[in-house]
Amino acid sequence: MSRKRILTGITTTGTPHLGNYVGAIRPAIADSHNTDVEAFFFLADLHALIKCHEPERIHQSTKEIAATWLALGLDTNKAVFYRQSDVPEITELCWILTCQAAKGLLNRAHAYKAAVDQNMAEGEDPDHAITMGLFCYPILMAADILMFNATHVPVGKDQTQHLEMARDIAQRFNFHFGETFVLPETVVQENADVLLGLDGRKMSKSYNNTIPLFLEEKALQKHINKIVTNLQEPGEPKNPDDSTVFQIWKAFATPEQTEEMRQKFAAGIGWGQAKKELCALINEEIRDARERYNALMAQPEQIEAVLQAGAAKARAYAAPLLAKVRRAVGLYSLG
Repeated sequence: MSRKRILTGITTTGTPHLGNYVGAIRPAIADSHNTDVEAFFFLADLHALIKCHEPERIHQSTKEIAATWLALGLDTNKAVFYRQSDVPEITELCWILTCQAAKGLLNRAHAYKAAVDQNMAEGEDPDHAITMGLFCYPILMAADILMFNATHVPVGKDQTQHLEMARDIAQRFNFHFGETFVLPETVVQENADVLLGLDGRKMSKSYNNTIPLFLEEKALQKHINKIVTNLQEPGEPKNPDDSTVFQIWKAFATPEQTEEMRQKFAAGIGWGQAKKELCALINEEIRDARERYNALMAQPEQIEAVLQAGAAKARAYAAPLLAKVRRAVGLYSLG
């Protein structure tokens, strides 16, 4: 494989927010325009079933996330952009890998251990309300990666264990059945922008502290006005390095704009003015994409056509590899 092949998925359980954009979508789309990279981006709707049991929410989120990537400039002629559930080879591979994955390995998965620990702390049975979906999540993630022999997978620090598990499962399969899978390299996004949310914690739908990406300008300003700040008055010098407002500013600003705002903080800019300028900065970056997003949301059949074309491209990669895997494990024609 001559070119680097990267793969990124986003779970379809919520509305894309500024944190998703800055931390994952914007850098991934930039990668997709790199001629040295083969990019695979997918809507992880099967993963969504693990935590979300609201069909309408998953369906709506799928539409919103797909429209977001397209509106922001993803070139689907260069990148393979697909919905996970449209590629049945992934789920078949998942089962074959499940038969190679050690239960002891999965016992050590952080998400499963955290759920067990919480149950025990609350006096419940250790496995109370834990589904096999949650327990086997790392295997489905391994199937996502290995199905396309991704060479590099960008992840946050909290996902590095899952990449290690994918490598472990791939090595075990290769040992038993011959060289089949590329061992993916973990690309830890050390310098990726992790945006803070309205309450100063990491921006996450789990904390209900997000700023949706494509809000109209007035609604965007209302959300930004909710960012928690200290009680310092206008005229009092402020520390930009412990300010959520400044941290978000920095993610959207040029180096020159960042330095200008740092000087304004030192000069005592009022929080209201700083938030007003932040809204204007963000709105300038997303305005055109927001128009494209709204147009796409009004024509979901266009989004669906793009996803079906992406699924066909993805399956063109997946089918030959799955045929090789099936033959390796003994699942092939008697003729």
